[in-house]
Amino acid sequence: MQTKTKSGHLIKTPTKAEDAAIHAGIAKDTNARELDDDWFLQAQPASKALHPEIYAALLAEKRPRGRPRTEAPKVFTAIRLDADLLDAFKSTGKGWQTRVNAALRQFITEHPIQH
Repeated sequence: MQTKTKSGHLIKTPTKAEDAAIHAGIAKDTNARELDDDWFLQAQPASKALHPEIYAALLAEKRPRGRPRTEAPKVFTAIRLDADLLDAFKSTGKGWQTRVNAALRQFITEHPIQH
């Protein structure tokens, strides 16, 4: 069975039989248990539950999300190009924008702009 999220992603959900097998496995394993409301009422944030040095070490290991910052970030721009030119670059696959950038850089190198 599949469930659709608000964002449109499909998530496979277990059937009733699969769910029963999962719960039976949990019940048999003495080291595993389903977390209940009482557990969540007693739960604490890691900053309070862990020793300060351990918590600080965990934070130090945490990587920032997204792409690493660069010293020379690219600048977003909109530019109108002939359709066949754009199609030619796009047909080369992933990284086509980088190749457009390289082609423009090569042109500027070969044809310096004079003011």
